[in-house]
Amino acid sequence: MQWNDLPAQVRDAVEAQTGPIMSADTVDVGDGCDLAAVVDAGKQRLFVKAVHGDGRRARWLRNEHTFGHLAAGIAPRPQFACQVDDWLLVGFEHATGRPADLASDSPDLPRIGDVVDDIARRAGEGLRSLSERWRNTDWWADLTARPASAFPGWDVATAAVHASTVVDAVAGDRLIHTDLHAHQFMIRKDRIWVVDWGWPAQGAGWVDAACMVIRLIGAGHSPQQAEQWASRLTCWAGATDDDLNAFACYVAGLWSIRAAQSDNRAAHNRATLARSYATWRLT
Repeated sequence: MQWNDLPAQVRDAVEAQTGPIMSADTVDVGDGCDLAAVVDAGKQRLFVKAVHGDGRRARWLRNEHTFGHLAAGIAPRPQFACQVDDWLLVGFEHATGRPADLASDSPDLPRIGDVVDDIARRAGEGLRSLSERWRNTDWWADLTARPASAFPGWDVATAAVHASTVVDAVAGDRLIHTDLHAHQFMIRKDRIWVVDWGWPAQGAGWVDAACMVIRLIGAGHSPQQAEQWASRLTCWAGATDDDLNAFACYVAGLWSIRAAQSDNRAAHNRATLARSYATWRLT
C-alpha cells in the first residue's frame, strides 16, 4: 500500500501530528501492517505504520506504542499514535541500519549479545507474562496424533512431557522481545536498534537469548556453538538445563503445529530448526 492510498482523513490526522508530509517511501515489512513508510515531514523523518481493522495486527501495533518506553534507547521511540475510523497509525523515530549477520565469524555477534543482555536487564512492567501466553497447550494432542513420519527424528511424546513445565521455566519479570532474528536488528557503526516490538512479554531474562540460539542454528551454527555464544551472556546464567529443555521442546511444538497448519515454506523451515535444537538438547 502507498501513502496516497490511505483515506484523506487518515493522512490529515497524521499531518496534524507531524506537519505537512513532503514525501513518503513505502517499506516492505511483510504482512504485519497495511502500510509501512518513511515519511519526510520537513524538519523530521518518521517511520509510520498503519493497520486497518481491529484484529491481532492492531493489537501488536498498539503494543509497540504503549510499551515502547520499556525498550527506550534500544527500540525506535514512538512519536505519536492516532485512531481514525478503523485505522490505527503509529509514528516512530526514523531508524536506519542493516540486518544482523549471524554467521559464525560475524563481528556482529558480540554486539548483538550486548543488546540481548541490555534487554534482559530491563523490567517488563505492565506486560502480559510469557507464562500466561504459553499456558494453553491444547495443540499438543493434535501433534501427537500425527504420524511419526511427519516429524522425522523427533519424539513428539517425549517433547510434550518436557514442554509441560515451560510455564514455570519461562516465569520472570524481565522484558522479552520474543521474536528476535537477524532482521529485527538494525546495525550501525555507532549503535544497534531492535525493531518490531509487537509481541513483548514479561518473563525469564534468558528467553530472548534462547530464541537467538535457534536463529543461530539456522545461520549455520551447530547447536553446541549456538549455546556457547549464549553462554557468554549474563542473562544465560539464569537458565537451567531443565528450563532450556522445556523451552526448546515447547517452541519446537509450537512452530511445528503452526507449520502443519500452513503451506508457508519459511514456517516449515523454522519448525525444522526448532525440532533439531530440541532433539539435540535431549540427546
